[in-house]
Amino acid sequence: MDNKALRAKFSSLFGSAGDLYFSPGRINLIGEHTDYNGGFVLPGAIDKGMLAEIKVNGTDKIRAFALDLDEYAEFGTNEEDAPAQSWARYIFGVVREIIKRGGKVSGFDTVFSGDVPLGAGLSSSAALESAFAFALNEMFGNALPKFELAKIGQSTEHNYCGVKCGIMDQFASVFGKAGHLIRLDCRSLEYEYVPFDPKGYKLVLIDTCVKHELASSAYNKRRESCEAVVNAIKKRHPEVEYLRDASLDMLKEVAAEVTEEDYKRAEYVIEEIQRLLDACEALKQGDYETVGQKMYGTHHGMSKLYEVSCEELDYLNDIAAECGVTGSRVMGGGFGGCTINLVKEEKYDNFISTAKAKFAERFGKEPKVYPVNIGDGSRKLSE
Repeated sequence: MDNKALRAKFSSLFGSAGDLYFSPGRINLIGEHTDYNGGFVLPGAIDKGMLAEIKVNGTDKIRAFALDLDEYAEFGTNEEDAPAQSWARYIFGVVREIIKRGGKVSGFDTVFSGDVPLGAGLSSSAALESAFAFALNEMFGNALPKFELAKIGQSTEHNYCGVKCGIMDQFASVFGKAGHLIRLDCRSLEYEYVPFDPKGYKLVLIDTCVKHELASSAYNKRRESCEAVVNAIKKRHPEVEYLRDASLDMLKEVAAEVTEEDYKRAEYVIEEIQRLLDACEALKQGDYETVGQKMYGTHHGMSKLYEVSCEELDYLNDIAAECGVTGSRVMGGGFGGCTINLVKEEKYDNFISTAKAKFAERFGKEPKVYPVNIGDGSRKLSE
């Protein structure tokens, strides 16, 4: 990321220098559509994110410049001061959520920029929220715990940006740790760092650059399917609150009482929660081949049982298997976006060139390629 351009813009706009803060985007190695089913996710912070230079300005106004968009916004800190620009609402939302929690925020100047590819499912918005939540907490001496900072980002999405997201993206951005993924229990919010140091392997995202329109309505339908199966199982097993509490045997018991579609959705989720737990055990043993098999299992489940893949993603997954890639799957909610791939270094160049050529031949455009490394979470930079 170009710190110099950001600092030069800050200086030209505001006449002096501020402090630099960074928050990363994230990947999720395995565990998709498990969050709203009370299960686990396995995200990690990456080495791409959002950088902000910030300085308290002694007024009650926030003066913000989005370097990548070349746009300026100015707004106050009260509820009625909400800015019109959607990017500025993320910053405004974070300010409001800190104030709602009894924290103090007054006017400040900021310029921010990001190298998280937009639309690739790497959570650029969570990185932006986390950068400001972390920075303003420190600069105004609010001493809110890190967990509260992640919740501030989530509440910003809910209350100011109209997105009912889970906690994973903001959590990974704030709590990220180099050389580790985070096994987050979406029900209890307990977490554990799991070692991830795949020597001899690379992690790379291949972006289809496709976004299918039915994503949000289809997502809601999947949630309803899961809830319908839980309600059926609950009649026999009252202790079952989420699919996380159910077994495949419990699912089989209610096969005649739920639709075939709902059955398939639940089968995927129950199996996916187990795959994630198995993958964590394999990571602790340094067994990346097993982790890779679990990733392929996730892709198959998302494509055939949960039906949230698409032709482009399935094609990339097939190419990965043909090229001997250790693990590959659709990452994120589905219906487009990226595959995440764990590739042995000696097979990497051939995989990338083959994927680009074959995808372009079939779909008329090259996919984008994003190599990623697992890094630390929100932090102040010395320079």
